Amino acid sequence: MTAVRPDNAQVSEAEPAVTAIDEAAARQAARSVPGLPCDAEGPVFREPWEAEAFAMAVALNQRGLFGWDEWAAMLGEEIKAAQRAGPPPYPPPLAGEGREGGETYYCHWLAVLERMVARKGIADRAALKRYHDAWERAADRTPHGAPIELTARDFAAK
Repeated sequence: MTAVRPDNAQVSEAEPAVTAIDEAAARQAARSVPGLPCDAEGPVFREPWEAEAFAMAVALNQRGLFGWDEWAAMLGEEIKAAQRAGPPPYPPPLAGEGREGGETYYCHWLAVLERMVARKGIADRAALKRYHDAWERAADRTPHGAPIELTARDFAAK
């Protein structure tokens, strides 16, 4: 597993920058959220999008949208629901990974981000679906390896 950190990501001109977050806030999240994949330096990520999901959650926490206890409870519910849905699609945990194996851990973070912003009235489910569908359309037309760019056309298509 390659450790990708939000504070030291290497970015080419073609890639968007990974969101920078306060190191103290990242450490607080690591202490507050059970199962967070960490090494001796703090949270680790398999892919840049995982660091982005983590950074979004940290930013929303810092803005007071939720506390880490609330986040951890919702994340636990999300992981348990996925486990109840059937055999887990991920391998057993490896050293330094979350208890559920790490393969899907940040997918659960994304699901909780969506649930949390809907619960708090930041964006409703319809708005989230509209952005999801627009992203899918943009991704479908984007060549592999190229940055995905949303356009007004992506939102207008049905």
